Amino acid sequence: MANERDLFSAEIVNRGIESSGPNAGSLTFSVRVRRRLPDFLQSVNLKYVKLGYHYLINHGIYLLTIPVLLVVFSAEVGSLSKEDLWKKLWEDARYDLATVLASFGVFVFTLSVYFMSRPRPIYLIDFACFKPDDELKVSREELMEVARKSGKFDEESLQFQKRMLMSSGIGDETYIPKAVVASSENTATMKEGRAEASMVMFGALDELFEKTRVRPKDVGVLVVNCSIFNPTPSLSAMIINHYKMRGNILSYNLGGMGCSAGVIAVDLAKDILQANPNNYAVVVSTEMVGYNWYQGKDRSMLIPNCFFRMGCSAVLLSNRRRDYSRAKYRLEHIVRTHKGADDRSFRCVYQEEDEQKLKGLKISKDLIEIGGDALKTNITTLGPLVLPFSEQLLFFGTLVWRHLFGSKTDGTSPSMKKPYIPDYKLAFEHFCVHAASKTILDELQRNLELSDKNMEASRMTLHRFGNTSSSSIWYELAYMEAKESVRRGDRVWQLAFGSGFKCNSVVWRAMRRVTNPSRNPWLDCINRYPATLN
Repeated sequence: MANERDLFSAEIVNRGIESSGPNAGSLTFSVRVRRRLPDFLQSVNLKYVKLGYHYLINHGIYLLTIPVLLVVFSAEVGSLSKEDLWKKLWEDARYDLATVLASFGVFVFTLSVYFMSRPRPIYLIDFACFKPDDELKVSREELMEVARKSGKFDEESLQFQKRMLMSSGIGDETYIPKAVVASSENTATMKEGRAEASMVMFGALDELFEKTRVRPKDVGVLVVNCSIFNPTPSLSAMIINHYKMRGNILSYNLGGMGCSAGVIAVDLAKDILQANPNNYAVVVSTEMVGYNWYQGKDRSMLIPNCFFRMGCSAVLLSNRRRDYSRAKYRLEHIVRTHKGADDRSFRCVYQEEDEQKLKGLKISKDLIEIGGDALKTNITTLGPLVLPFSEQLLFFGTLVWRHLFGSKTDGTSPSMKKPYIPDYKLAFEHFCVHAASKTILDELQRNLELSDKNMEASRMTLHRFGNTSSSSIWYELAYMEAKESVRRGDRVWQLAFGSGFKCNSVVWRAMRRVTNPSRNPWLDCINRYPATLN
């Protein structure tokens, strides 16, 4: 009843003095009841649609003003012949030189202010993904044998891990730290964490500096993200010490931000580059598997053991205009969504101790539902920035229709009841969706109505390298480059989600076609992919 009353509004109308009848000479009133429009402007969906359009308008004002100026100028000039135009310009310059010089000065000043105030383009020069040695490679059966020999798990826990592994979408060539494979003791030590961090970070950075021919001392900004392992001194300090980087480098270390922190690190580097011209920024994304290896019996904490694997990415960004010709990609958009205000979302991925005081990462059974809600908010904000106008019109129209008439079930077609999912295949040529698990990829593909080809890079990355946390979206882009499928002008959407709960998107535009990559983690096996998955 409360919802029904909210659809109506009451209004008291003064009808004046009654002229006849039993109430003649009396002041009379009537009550008018009207149907009120639903307050759809407060809807979460429309709220984020408005936010997306707000971004679009802020950056698209020139698209409205420049055509108007061109039309006015064309109308003025078009009324004169070529001879009259030159004659008018010569006479103005001859008899009113001061006005001409002043106008030219204003023009140059305005143009200078425009180019100085506009955001600098951010270029991705190149990136590298660490590929561990083959001695760290383990199959699913070998991993189960390691778990069994450790003596830490009972039979019920072992069977649970086996079921998770066999249905995970992970193959038999992923990588585990040597400490996990070779020892049954506690691997969550600072010594083992630093050893793994040194291996993966320095391996990726060595390759990056070699590929880009940039010296470590030339880097002005360093951003490192690792969710679980956060020693003192920090991981960013380890890198600065190892490469003897310059003393005035701006370094940042992001911790506890989950698998979507790679996009957050790129966003932070972008903001710093906007304030510091002519600079390089390096973004390192990784996770320490051995330090987070759980040896207890809580099933929700055993899940990370089944999915997370070794990996690290290093990305070189630049705001130097002279890097335009050698850059691979240009940054287009970053959209970040945080659902941490909701308690269920906040505790969805949660690090804590179990009943035996063993530390682990607890994965909630509500992960799919919470992730879907965060994804919906993120893509609703991203849509107006990237979708063609036709898709925006359909999406916005059906959204308004559902909010206006959603409560009316009679006479409404099923197509109008179902929310319209924009066709993001019209906005992007390539999709890099965080390779978390087969179940999550299945749900994302179904909800976004993506094809198997769109999801190929994500599924193959999960199969070959497992869930490498925040670096997985770069292994996926490396897969596309190894397949030579990225062409000049193509748009790449990297989508990641993680603890908090967060869902973040970054959009790149390819500056050139990538062919015959000299260093790539897929080179020794790309001919075997796409593989047939069980």
